[in-house]
Amino acid sequence: MKKECLNSKANLAHCNCTYTSCDRKGNCCECLQYHRRNNELPACFFPNDVEKTYDRSYERFIETLKK
Repeated sequence: MKKECLNSKANLAHCNCTYTSCDRKGNCCECLQYHRRNNELPACFFPNDVEKTYDRSYERFIETLKK
């Protein structure tokens, strides 16, 4: 069951996810759970140019930190 997030409007202002059909936008708790189940990090952990590649892997995150 999907829960409504009380902070969704404020969260959306900081969400850089470009995946248009994502139904978790603005609901950070569900977004984190989803990506964690898939051994990934959500878009907000990446700069915009990396986020657009949809490579949300831990490896890509580490590469991004090294730059």
